[in-house]
Amino acid sequence: MKTGKKGLLTRRQTLHGLGGAGLGVAMTGLGAPGLRAQTNRPIRFLNGETGKDTLAFFEAAAREYQEMTGIEVIIDSVPLGESFTKITNGIRSGNPYDIANVGFIGHVLLLAEEGHIVPLNELTDQHEWGNNILFPIDEKVYWYPFDYNLALIYYRKDLYDSLGLSIPTTWAGFLNNVEKTAEGRRHGALFPIGSNGATNWMSFGFMWAEGVKIFDDDWNVVLDNAEMQPKAAAYLDMMAQLYPHMPRGALQASYSDVLSNLVAGSVTHGAYAGRVIEAAHRDNPEMAANLDVMPYMDSDGTQTAVSHGYDGWVVLDTDNTDPAMEFMRWLTGPKMVEFLHTAPVHFQPARLDLYDNDQWRDNELIKQYSGMVETMRNLVTDDSVVLTSIDTQGPAPDVRPGKVFESFVLPEMLQNRILKEMDASEAVEMAAARIRELTK
Repeated sequence: MKTGKKGLLTRRQTLHGLGGAGLGVAMTGLGAPGLRAQTNRPIRFLNGETGKDTLAFFEAAAREYQEMTGIEVIIDSVPLGESFTKITNGIRSGNPYDIANVGFIGHVLLLAEEGHIVPLNELTDQHEWGNNILFPIDEKVYWYPFDYNLALIYYRKDLYDSLGLSIPTTWAGFLNNVEKTAEGRRHGALFPIGSNGATNWMSFGFMWAEGVKIFDDDWNVVLDNAEMQPKAAAYLDMMAQLYPHMPRGALQASYSDVLSNLVAGSVTHGAYAGRVIEAAHRDNPEMAANLDVMPYMDSDGTQTAVSHGYDGWVVLDTDNTDPAMEFMRWLTGPKMVEFLHTAPVHFQPARLDLYDNDQWRDNELIKQYSGMVETMRNLVTDDSVVLTSIDTQGPAPDVRPGKVFESFVLPEMLQNRILKEMDASEAVEMAAARIRELTK
C-alpha cells in the first residue's frame, strides 16, 4: 500500500487497504463534509469519559454554557470504545456530532483523510506539549489531546523498603524483585497475555524499552530483521520467566483485573495509568500510600520506556463548526482544569503549562501524590524515555499500526512463546509474517 506525504493514506488507499474489516467498515459510504450555514442550533458533543465526576462536569458545563451564550450543548456519553461507531453512524445518517471524544489516533487519521474533521492548530499552537502526542499530518493537528494514559509499572514501595530492594534497571533486577515481593497468596506480578487491548497496552513496554520496532522509516516490517529479532526474542523469553509469578487467569486478564488486583494488594507489580491510585485512594487508602510507579526497563539498564495511551477531542466539519469551535475555546481554556480534576491523576495533562498551573496543582490527590505526578510528568518530557505503543509505531501517523493493534498479532506472539512453548525466534518470525500480510 502506498502512502502520501508523511504517511497519510489517500481515501482510496485507506479503504482498499482496510477492506471490509476493522476501521474501514465504519468509514465506508460516508457522505461529504457538512456545509457551514446553519446557526444557533444545539452543539452535539460526544463524550467517551464515563466516570461519575466527569459526567457531572459535562452536565454542569452544558448548563453553564447555555446560560452564558444561549446555545444549547447536548452531551451524549458512551464508553470510549463505542465512540467511533457513534461518530460514523452520525455522519452516515446526516446528523453528525459537532465535537467528539476519540482515543485512537487511527480513527483521527481516517476522519481527517475523509475530510470529516477540521484542523485545531488555532487551539494547539499556543501551547507547549509533551512528547509524541499531537500527531500532526502535513503540519496540521486534527485533535486536541487532553491527557496521556500511560501504562506505567506500579510497585509496592512498602515491600521494597522492608526487603531492601531498589528500583530495577534491568529485566533481571525486575524478575528478582517480583520473586522477592511474592508471598503466600500474594503474587509478584500481573501482565496480561490474552488477545485483548489490555495486553496490547500493558505488556509490551519491556519490548519498547529494549528498542524493538515493528516498522522502519519506509514502512518495511523489521520485527524479524537481524537487529530486531534477537531483541524481540529476548523480550519473549523474559516474559516466559515472568509468567509463573502471575496469578492464574493472566490469559483472560483485562484492564479491570489488573486494576483490582493492584488496589487489593493481590499482586505487587502491574501496569496501569493514574486510575489505579484514584481507585486505591477511594477504596483502600492504606494500599494507595504503599504504591508508586516506575517505567519499563530494558535488559541491560540502558533505556526505559512507557506504553503510550492518550485521549482527545476532534471537531467535525459540519454546518455548526464555528459555534463548536467557540465551545472548544471555552472548554480548553477556562474550563480545562476543572475537567481534568474530575480524574486528577488519571487525566495526566498533555499540555505542559498545566503542570505549573496553580489551579491545577490545588487538588487533594495531586498534592497527596505529587511525587508520582512529577514522575509521570518527567516521563513525557524526557527525550531519553521511549514513548510508544503498537498503534503509534512507524515514522508517521498511519492506519497500518492500528491494524496490527486490532489484529492482536503481538499478544498471539506472546501466547506462542509462553503457552505453546514455541522457540522465541520462531514466534517473532511468525508475528512478522502476519504483520506483512496485514499491512501489504
